[in-house]
Amino acid sequence: MITTSRSEAVKTDLSKFRTGDYVAGPKWKVLTWYFVNYWIFYSALPWPYGFKAKLLRMFGAKVGRGLVIKTKVRIKNPWRLAIGENVWIGEEVWIDNLENVTIGSHVCISQGALLLTGNHDYTASDFPYRLGRIDLEDGAWVGARSVVCPGVRLGSHAILTVNSVASRSIAPWEIHAGNPAQYVRDRVMKK
Repeated sequence: MITTSRSEAVKTDLSKFRTGDYVAGPKWKVLTWYFVNYWIFYSALPWPYGFKAKLLRMFGAKVGRGLVIKTKVRIKNPWRLAIGENVWIGEEVWIDNLENVTIGSHVCISQGALLLTGNHDYTASDFPYRLGRIDLEDGAWVGARSVVCPGVRLGSHAILTVNSVASRSIAPWEIHAGNPAQYVRDRVMKK
């Protein structure tokens, strides 16, 4: 049996980090979006929802009718975003979409939630990206201050409760809570 002491082990070397083949988008688009995102979406000013929806469409997002998007929202790459109809996005939501994010219709993303499509491979010394798309199906609800991790799908009408972390997909009509989020019970709706 061969053992290596921790002092002899391969260590993280962030000077070797490269984005690999990842490209956010055309440089002009990324730079222009940076200012639009900062001055309009991340602003505390209550810009009209319809105006924000038009801007998202101008930058390549697919956006349905009835989008409610509150103040202080951050969206990394709108050209990697698809939003259904009658979606609510609360204050201080961060859609960190290095990869595609699809949000179905009648989805609620509550205050301070984070949709995180990127992470790093901690097993490699150069700490490369590990990306995964996020899908929030119709009727799903992401609770306030919750985190949805790369590669996660919230099934139709699934709920991720307040301050929870979804590192795995959640089946339709299930409620999950905690860090990591665990099954609590099925969602039952009244008429």
